[in-house]
Order: sequence, then C-alpha cells, then structure tokens
Amino acid sequence: MSVYACFHRLRDFLKRSCIGAIVAAFVISCAPSYAAYDTKEILRAIVKIRSTIPNNARTAPLLGTEREGTGVVIDSNGLILTISYLILEATDVEITGTDGKKSKAHVIGYDQETGFGLLRATHSLGVSPMRLGLSSEIKENAPLLVASHGGREAVLGVRVISRQEYVGYWEYLLEDAIFTTPPHPNYGGSALIDREGRLVGIGSLYSVLQLTGIGSIPSNMFVPIDRLKPILNDMIIKGRSTDRPRPWLGIFSQETYGRIIITRVSAGGPAEEAGLGQGDIILKVDDHVVSGLADFYRKVWALGSAGVGVPISVLQGTRINHIIVRSSSLDRFLKLNPRDDS
Repeated sequence: MSVYACFHRLRDFLKRSCIGAIVAAFVISCAPSYAAYDTKEILRAIVKIRSTIPNNARTAPLLGTEREGTGVVIDSNGLILTISYLILEATDVEITGTDGKKSKAHVIGYDQETGFGLLRATHSLGVSPMRLGLSSEIKENAPLLVASHGGREAVLGVRVISRQEYVGYWEYLLEDAIFTTPPHPNYGGSALIDREGRLVGIGSLYSVLQLTGIGSIPSNMFVPIDRLKPILNDMIIKGRSTDRPRPWLGIFSQETYGRIIITRVSAGGPAEEAGLGQGDIILKVDDHVVSGLADFYRKVWALGSAGVGVPISVLQGTRINHIIVRSSSLDRFLKLNPRDDS
C-alpha cells in the first residue's frame, strides 16, 4: 500500500470525525510532497506483543495483568523496541509476526525517563530491521505513517500537529514529544515512520490538543527516536540507562489552575510512607512555590538523584504541613526480573 493510499484513508476518516473538513484539508495538503513507497517490507518489522504480568505486580492494578500492543524490530538479532508500560514486570511475553507465527521474547530493559522498552526474541524472526531515522528532522505539519500490528490495514497516514512538552500525571515529563492526528486506535508501541521508511517515534498514548482556530484535536503522542540512541547500548547491556536515576516519589497528580492535587499514591511508595495521600495539595518543594506539574517535577529532580530527601509543603485539609519524602527509584519499587549487572 502506498503512502498516497494511506492519505486517502486518512481523508475519509477525517470526514467522518468531529475534526471536520478544515483539519482534513490541513492534513491532506501535504500528501503530494511525500515520497510514495511500498510498505510491505517495512511492515514485516512490526510485531504484536502480548505480555502476562503477575497479580501481585506493582503495575497490575493500574495497567492490568494482560497487556497487548506493538513492537518494532530494530536489529538483525531480534531486538524489539516498544513502549515500556506494555512489558513492565512481565513474566511472559509472546510476539506475533505479520506472518502469524508466534514466538517468545525476553524483557531486556526499560527507561523510566523516556518510556522506551526493549525485548529480545528467543528465535530468529527472519525480517529486516527497521532503520532508525532522525526525529529532530520531524517538524510540525510533516506527513508521516503510523503502523501497529495487523498488517496493511493497521497503517494510517497522519500529520504532525505539534512538537511540544508532554507532562504525565505519573511523574513523567517529555520535552520534545511528537503529536500526530488522526489518532491511531492501537497506539501503544506503534511505529511512527518517515518518508524514507525509517522509525522516528514510538507510540505512547492518546491525547487531546487545543489548536488555535480549530479547537480540540484528538491525537497520539510519540516518544522521539533520538531519545533512544544515547541510551540504547546501556539498555541492552544493563537493562536501563546508566545515568543516575531521578528521584521518584510514587505520586499520581493532576494540575488544576496551577495547583498540584494528589489523586493517588503508590501503595508502599515513598509518598505514602511519608504521609501524603489523595486530595493533598502540593504547594512548595524545598521552600520554592510550584506552579504546575512540569515545574513540580523539575524542582524535585533538581534536588539530586534517587534517594534524596524531598522537602514538600502540602495542604492537608485545613493545615499546611512540611514533610520530607525520602525518594527512591522506580526500578527499586517495581518487581522486575533479576538481571546480571556485572
């Protein structure tokens, strides 16, 4: 299927959606500048991932014990790149190629800061790996393809609507995220592919952006592939980046008019042990006023690496309390498979 065919599918989708004809024209207008190519060989590098997670895993209550998504083969030895939440704490991972053949894979590692996850197939997949592109070259308005497992019917033509910061409620901040529309329904671990057939991003989530003059636009957020390159060797060898891990508090929160409200805390995590809980409002970090989620995270991370004490001023009911949270790293909290780090 050519890129032009993908854009025809995109046009039809947009006409049926609430985005309307304005955005349809906005996206379709860049199709003529896009190089057409056959996607058959490229799609062979796309695999389906199905993982099983123990009931007692830390992430089981939030992410479930059966997870399914997409992975991309990125080397000739069966190395598969995906989004980490699909494989966190997994004890069993099955992959399925475009030919329908199933095989097992081992979890190699994950990166907390980016959200990337790595698998290694236990048997040869017999496919050509997808080349890594340059996400730094991907600008707003660029036409791209999104591909998930499912063959040609799972390919969607999209357009980049923003390159901007993404702030997640789970202590996550990505400064150079790629946002595309229309959203792909199977975004988890999906491949974002440029005009040369190269991988430039990995699908993370569904989001809604506000665009001036258009309104609310449903979209997908992709983690840029350039964020993988400096840490890839460490992830393969050690299972994670060798950079000192950021302090992790175990807080899930939302921003309302600049105030940070805790929606839940991880059971047994640093925040819970320090006495923080649902409904608490975070006012300051280290006696500095916080003004939004991104500012909150940056002030916490600026204090040092995992293990540092984090002084937080918090409104609990009608009282302002000053609490020191002894941070940890997410690696220590999760029930990951033991690795030989020698």
